[in-house]
Amino acid sequence: MSESTIVAVVTGASRGVGRGIAIALGSHGATVYVVGRTLSDDTPRGAGEALLPGTIHDAAAAVTAAGGCGVAVACDMADDAQIVELFKRVERESGRLDILVNNAAFVHNDMIGSNPFWEKSLAVGNILDVGLRCHYTASHQAAPIMVRQKSGLIVNISFYGAVTRFHDPAYGASKAGLDKMAFDMADELRPYNVAAISLWPGIVCTERVEQLAEQMAEVKEQMGTFESPQFSGRVINALYHDPDLMSLSGKTLIGAELARQYGIQDIDGKQPGSLRTSMGSPHPAFS
Repeated sequence: MSESTIVAVVTGASRGVGRGIAIALGSHGATVYVVGRTLSDDTPRGAGEALLPGTIHDAAAAVTAAGGCGVAVACDMADDAQIVELFKRVERESGRLDILVNNAAFVHNDMIGSNPFWEKSLAVGNILDVGLRCHYTASHQAAPIMVRQKSGLIVNISFYGAVTRFHDPAYGASKAGLDKMAFDMADELRPYNVAAISLWPGIVCTERVEQLAEQMAEVKEQMGTFESPQFSGRVINALYHDPDLMSLSGKTLIGAELARQYGIQDIDGKQPGSLRTSMGSPHPAFS
């Protein structure tokens, strides 16, 4: 892939994994479009969404502080028209797009409850819109830019929940859909030297997890073993620069395993372990 300044779009980057990925890419000098809805601490949240810290402006500033160029873009990933305008802006301002990280997700507070899905709010299912469909729309808009330049990488942030029971059926369906989407997109993008992969982080120390740790002693005890939000960004940067990237296109890959192959450690120097044995393996068709 190109050695020129990388231009990346990271969705759902106000906080959590998206923010960490954006900062990690910025630390390698990338221009990162930091995409999300949260403009300030008092930006209204959807019904059932947790109140968590983080804004697109804070995240963009952190990208710039890390050595890149952070560009905050307000975009509701539930709105196709706003996604279309996002990619028009990227092409107009930067003239290229090297990496798209499909990360945004709507996570309703009911999702992590232990009661059956039919007793939860129907709004839990909104993750199928912001968490699956929006990533199809984003990829649909990114692909023509990458095809024209004959290079690029689309990364879907998925999880072990694609193959094992985790949270809620809607959550599992969204993650499994991301794996299959990458597999199918890769086939059509391959002739144009554009890769599509699905990436499984481990358990990540996000703001939401930190919030849970204050309520659940077992989570707090394990915090030291979790991945940092930046870890996946380090892996994605290495993936982009892998001369054999196209051989991985279409696959579902575990971030911790890739990190070992690339010799990448987390920001605190630890080597996160794969959860394959305890939580499951990607579907054989995508391995």
